Amino acid sequence: MTFLFAINPASGGKTKDDWITGIKNYFASLPHQVELFELDGQTDADQLPKKINEIKPDRVVAVGGDGTIKSVGEAILNTDLPLGILPAGSANGMARELGIPADLATSLDVLVNGDLKPIDLIEVNDGDYCLHLSDIGMNAQLVKNYQQNNLRGMSGYLRGVVKVLRKHRMLRVEINLGDECIQRAAFMIVLANARMYGTGAVINPDGDMSDGQFEVVVFRRLTIWEILKMFWHFKPFDPKKIEIFPATSISIGTHRKAYFQVDGEYRGQLTELKARIRPSALTVLVPKPATA
Repeated sequence: MTFLFAINPASGGKTKDDWITGIKNYFASLPHQVELFELDGQTDADQLPKKINEIKPDRVVAVGGDGTIKSVGEAILNTDLPLGILPAGSANGMARELGIPADLATSLDVLVNGDLKPIDLIEVNDGDYCLHLSDIGMNAQLVKNYQQNNLRGMSGYLRGVVKVLRKHRMLRVEINLGDECIQRAAFMIVLANARMYGTGAVINPDGDMSDGQFEVVVFRRLTIWEILKMFWHFKPFDPKKIEIFPATSISIGTHRKAYFQVDGEYRGQLTELKARIRPSALTVLVPKPATA
């Protein structure tokens, strides 16, 4: 097989030299071909599909975090190419969700010997795609600050949480679920194709990336103490303070401009949002189930 590795040199704030060396060493004794392609964050939407068309790989691998996985996944939509993941970002939410090991050698094994798993995507505002989690409100504002201030690690994330919670205002939102329209005041609204953030915080306990639907998670109350408990113990949010609505298509309106992010990438501010499920739109490589 031919493997194309799409490498984000900026993800995780660390050089990818060790990852590249590990990839080359792993495949040195195997009968597969390896191609490396460095992403630049500017021309990837044009250049990566060209590279794929040029070498015609059997598997395309994202080397980076959730934003990298999103970009590479979008490049192979509407193809039969499976997506592999090497979790080299700051917060590797998709890898954690799919059970992909953080260890390089073990995650490389998944690329060669893993199972193929179809997963759903959430199409947002006619053309943007969410593989993992998108949200409006507090967390999106945090993502914006995190990127602009070049914060790294859990301590930087928690400092950002404290700052945002002190200044964040509640959103008044209207959510049209098709058969129901609800109005709420909320800290944030999450479109969840998965169960947890990359930090390990579980916000959608029954989420399934292959069930043909997503969940709308409404955070009506949120405190710094509750957030800290999640990070320390990886416990779910208090169900008394959130509501979860399954959906296949929704529209959301806010009374004022609200921060918005998709898979860890800040998208700006908006007052209207539409989303729909794209069932089994992408195939990913995942570990084989453990045998008894």
